[in-house]
Amino acid sequence: MGGRQRPPRARSPRQGRPADDAGGRVNPRVEIARIEGFLAWEAEVAAAGRDARAFAAQFPWLPDAERESLEQAYAADRLRYAEEVVDRAVDRCRRLAARYRAECRRICARWAALCLTVTLAAALFAVAPAVLRG
Repeated sequence: MGGRQRPPRARSPRQGRPADDAGGRVNPRVEIARIEGFLAWEAEVAAAGRDARAFAAQFPWLPDAERESLEQAYAADRLRYAEEVVDRAVDRCRRLAARYRAECRRICARWAALCLTVTLAAALFAVAPAVLRG
């Protein structure tokens, strides 16, 4: 096969840095995820090449150059599709993460309001008897 397609791009600026802001240490979770992504993409590239050869083998009457061209086109198309699938999944994950963060903020705000209300009510009930007697 000719050249390799690039793996799906990481669009988050945080994913591009192997070191965190605090002490320049490498985050093992990020590095493991990066390695897993690399290995998954390499497996996809290998599978695309294998399937492209199997597809081109169905046309034994084609000259070698045309068969090679067919293999490259098949593999490139499959990798393009795989990249689109990964990009859609990443976009969906980011939308869900944003939605969950917003929901978490809403729940935290409700709890803060409830705690403040209970605290103010307790303070009012503690002060009220002294004010009513006085």
